[in-house]
Amino acid sequence: MIEFEIKDMSCGHCVGAITKAITALDPDAKVQAELPTHRVRVETGVPRAQLEHALRDAGFPPTPVL
Repeated sequence: MIEFEIKDMSCGHCVGAITKAITALDPDAKVQAELPTHRVRVETGVPRAQLEHALRDAGFPPTPVL
């Protein structure tokens, strides 16, 4: 599981855009978003760096949570 903090994620629309960016890379990815903590967890085979790039391109720069 890959986890990110996305400070700019503040509403359901943001969650939808983030999910869309991730599932464009992997339609089978499982995305869990928690608005109160600004955390997104992703189960996918896509490398972390590729996810980070897609999220940045979508306007949601992520901070990796290790």
